[in-house]
Amino acid sequence: MRIFVTGATGFIGSHVVSKLIGAGHQVLGLARSDAAADALIAAGAEAHCGDIEDLDSLRSGAALADGIIHTAFDHDFSKFVENCEKDRRAIEALGTSFVGTSKPLVITSSTVMGSAAPGERASEDVFNSAGPNPRVASELAGQALLDRGVHVITIRNSQIHDARKQGLVSDVLALARNRGISAYIGESANAWSAAHISDTALLYRLALEKNEAGARYHGTAESAISFRDIAEAIGKHFGLPVRSLSTDEASDHFGWLGAFVSKDMSAANALTRQRLSWNPQGPTLLEDLRAMTA
Repeated sequence: MRIFVTGATGFIGSHVVSKLIGAGHQVLGLARSDAAADALIAAGAEAHCGDIEDLDSLRSGAALADGIIHTAFDHDFSKFVENCEKDRRAIEALGTSFVGTSKPLVITSSTVMGSAAPGERASEDVFNSAGPNPRVASELAGQALLDRGVHVITIRNSQIHDARKQGLVSDVLALARNRGISAYIGESANAWSAAHISDTALLYRLALEKNEAGARYHGTAESAISFRDIAEAIGKHFGLPVRSLSTDEASDHFGWLGAFVSKDMSAANALTRQRLSWNPQGPTLLEDLRAMTA
């Protein structure tokens, strides 16, 4: 198939492109710069000029494709609500060309969308449409397209990692090095989920090829890693003291990250493994933290 990939030169998207090409698919990657276009061509893909705010470029790219994998997202969390709305508009634009077809549209969300209530482990078969997290906009856009007959498939990602990047953990790590301590809140009973980037990229390909409309899958290899264990691993590897902070201290220390650090973001993965015969093989999150060299 010819697959249109947004975020095709990003952390997740570039690995997805490689997995698709390795499986014999053709890739048309969204490129917002000449450098991005050159990188796509070097990887064996075609380049399509545009970006996620240029909705016409999204529609024209989709019209050329047999399937879409949408991984692009603006990760400026100081504008999180705004960027979630931007993603909603992008998903709506991408899906327009697929109305009345059985072509797969794979979108990206977060595992927190599968938590029925605060503190409950996220499940693939749960969609909390009334949840307070602004990322709900992405899945609501997907649901609206699904109601119009579009084959929408959702990948909900955890902390996607290798030895260079680890999702929100990278921001936690950068803050720890900047502040000189690796911190957690209280007893830190909350846990986060994670998956290695190579396993995640394979998951996108498998979901695309199965093309089960309405399916939701979790990019989760490890369902529940104690946030305290993450903080302690960061402290040990980078020689930083590890401290438990009170809620008031945490607000000042973590800033915008506090909204995530205080949350349980654990996620189930049994249904994803079963339905796609997905068997993650990559290193664990803590192994990748220990393998960091800078």
